[in-house]
Amino acid sequence: MAPRVLVSDELSETAVQIFRDRGVDVDFQPKIGKDKDKLAEIIGNYDGLAIRSATKATEKLIAAATNLKVIGRAGIGVDNVDIPAASRRGIIVMNTPFGNSITTAEHAIALMFAVARQLPAADASTQAGKWEKSKFMGVEITGKTLGVIGAGNIGSIVCSRAIGLKMHVIAYDPFLSKERAEEMGVTKVELDELLAKADFITLHVPLTDKTRNILNAEALAKTKPGVRIVNCARGGLVDEKALAEALKSGHVAGAGFDVFEVEPATESPLFGLPNVVCTPHLGASTTEAQENVALQVAEQMSDYLVKGAVSNAINMPSITAEEAPILKPFIRLADVLGAFVGQVTESAIKEIEILYDGATASMNTKALTSAVLAGLIRPQVADVNMVSAPVMIKEKGIILSEVKRDKSGVFDGYIRLTVTTGNQTRSIAGTVFSDGKPRFIQIKGINLDADVGNHMVYITNTDVPGMIGFIGTTLGEAGANIANFQLGRDKQGGDAIALLYVDAAVSEDVLNKLRVNPAIRQVKSLVFNVD
Repeated sequence: MAPRVLVSDELSETAVQIFRDRGVDVDFQPKIGKDKDKLAEIIGNYDGLAIRSATKATEKLIAAATNLKVIGRAGIGVDNVDIPAASRRGIIVMNTPFGNSITTAEHAIALMFAVARQLPAADASTQAGKWEKSKFMGVEITGKTLGVIGAGNIGSIVCSRAIGLKMHVIAYDPFLSKERAEEMGVTKVELDELLAKADFITLHVPLTDKTRNILNAEALAKTKPGVRIVNCARGGLVDEKALAEALKSGHVAGAGFDVFEVEPATESPLFGLPNVVCTPHLGASTTEAQENVALQVAEQMSDYLVKGAVSNAINMPSITAEEAPILKPFIRLADVLGAFVGQVTESAIKEIEILYDGATASMNTKALTSAVLAGLIRPQVADVNMVSAPVMIKEKGIILSEVKRDKSGVFDGYIRLTVTTGNQTRSIAGTVFSDGKPRFIQIKGINLDADVGNHMVYITNTDVPGMIGFIGTTLGEAGANIANFQLGRDKQGGDAIALLYVDAAVSEDVLNKLRVNPAIRQVKSLVFNVD
């Protein structure tokens, strides 16, 4: 059956057709996003939900979305999606961060010009029949210093445009490398230096706990007298009350705002001030941008639902369409390794270490780690997946670490999972052979080579004679057919393991017959999904 997507906000017919062309059954109901009750009533019928800003994907709606796998936001902002709730339910949340980048950057430049030359006020005055040339004395852009807070996708475009306007550009961004700054033609600085030197400041960062009120009263006091501030990023980055006071005092010469702390913004401390230009969140409001993000969200959601490719996900590692088929068998391996440990571990896990050796170290390890964690938790939480598993691990306070290293043995690449509980450490390693199937290659430090089947029996015992015969006879008498039987030990008379691939699940009664042998310490029936 084809995956089903509900489009609950306005998308172009071209975007809707992309879903259809890629094998997705699409239901186009652009008005239903504003009807919360009706939307909650039908959302359980869909695998995907495509939205703009009108639809509110609240915790209540997500709870009703029993089949939902992905929410796609045509635009960069996901304030209307309860991401923690979606993550806990294993729903991928995607946005489209690049479709409106140029449009938003251009709007920031436009506001900078409007503030520098007082264009809105001059327009209103002129159209009112006045001729107040001396009242609207402006400043030039050329030769001024522009301070860019956040030099990511949109910020870098603003930098490029500003350099073209012959401005000197300085940038504050903790993730901006010196090499990248030189490549962009900007000077990387710390925030305090930017505040002290910039004639214009423009913000292009997301709203997080670290960036909220990044321009508060204290920061504004450090700015260069006569500075002009532009915000086309997110409301809440600038303390509007503090900025209003700085504008009234003349310390800040002007401001251009497209975003506000509360939206829709029907009131703000900035409203009514003569040296402020305001627009109603128009950063992405061009015909080109609206079409671009609509097409992009349709492509991303279709690629995920049909091919398993993940692009621009907020709560899930990205997997490109090109790497998806290569990564798929290793994701299955990662899930199996986690599932093995999750089924044999009986006490609370305190630490998890995942080692990527050889070729696996250069793969998309974020996705692989998510798969390991999903397999690990699934024995306790049946509906966990690669989205919700990392959230659960974090909520449980479990320490997680990844280690990558060059090829260290005979295998081109393998994954080893080690978990530590209050009373033991357990490890298992596996790889993928040329047939694309997962293989166990080491358990508890004991080497072996075992196929992974849907039904398996795992036994730990003391290395003594007769174990093969005892295990084989016990299962044979019960009618259990063994497809593969692998043994290993650390030393003669030491710890040994047996791993059996059987055609069907072995009953608890049969397992109990194995447990009566005094040399056997643990017997576990294991289930894997490897078909």
